[in-house]
Amino acid sequence: MANTYTQIYIQVVFAVSGRLALIRHEYQEELYKYITGIVRNDGHKLIAINGMQDHIHVLLGLKPDMALSVLVRDIKASSSKFINDRRLINGKFGWQEGYGAFSYGHSQLDTIIRYIQNQEQHHSRRSFKDEYLSLLKKFQIKFEDKYVFNFLDDDRTSKP
Repeated sequence: MANTYTQIYIQVVFAVSGRLALIRHEYQEELYKYITGIVRNDGHKLIAINGMQDHIHVLLGLKPDMALSVLVRDIKASSSKFINDRRLINGKFGWQEGYGAFSYGHSQLDTIIRYIQNQEQHHSRRSFKDEYLSLLKKFQIKFEDKYVFNFLDDDRTSKP
């Protein structure tokens, strides 16, 4: 789009289906590189990616010609296929339905990049559930508990 100038920074957070700890350290880097390729091939800029065994944070510069939902769908579908095709886990890998998306200004990038890079240290003190619910509240996103990710300590994870 000629004469279109944007600066859209989005942090996307999504979890492994059932919040299982399936993203093992030995293939994290390979998975993150693969996801970086998906983002770049769709014309966006991956700024930071990291996570834990049960979830991932992706900070990207979003181009305005693609809906975020389409990009996240591409990331989740392609990365699931990548993990399953390479048999990186026993059984079938999948991501939970949905995701969180949080916008940032340019002046906030250094802080959010450090936050994403330090996930392991961060989660030694705070659960993913606490982290995710805090983000929803901080960004004043209204949510219904029944539609938020199933967390390992929820009784909802065992319900059909």
